[in-house]
Amino acid sequence: MTQAGAVRISGDEAAGAEVVPAVGDVAPDFELLNQFGEPVALSELRGRNVVLVFFPFAFSGICTGELCEIRDNLAIFEGSDAVVLGISVDSKFAQRAYAEKEGYAFDLLADFWPHGAVAEHYGVFDPASGMAKRGTFIIDANGIVRYVVVNPRGQARDFAEYRSALAGLGRS
Repeated sequence: MTQAGAVRISGDEAAGAEVVPAVGDVAPDFELLNQFGEPVALSELRGRNVVLVFFPFAFSGICTGELCEIRDNLAIFEGSDAVVLGISVDSKFAQRAYAEKEGYAFDLLADFWPHGAVAEHYGVFDPASGMAKRGTFIIDANGIVRYVVVNPRGQARDFAEYRSALAGLGRS
């Protein structure tokens, strides 16, 4: 298990790891549209903890399992004053259909155009497949990265690690 403040990059994802923001770095700012077409800027969320969950594609098996686990345990994130933002290269239209089908009460952001630009800034874009890798970044209320995990393709993230990382943040 990785403790809050630790970085874990495993398998094929270790290649190019130098571009993944490290714990202690200022999180790269961005603005993307959510599933309703509303702009969401990371800098506008300062003062709250933020959990960025990059996932390959809407409606895919592992992604749905991971995001449903967040949905079913959203109180843990809310209890840490954390905003959850799911991010994939899907369009806002696909994100909206996905959120409605699965009942997600958190924003899904469309890193659609320029294709994967935010994922690329976070070092989790795979240009060979055109998708985001499974990366999670927990950012504190001051915009500092406090937890990073990037898992190999096909490997779900460990939800228990989120709990541990969030517990280390406290409330803002």
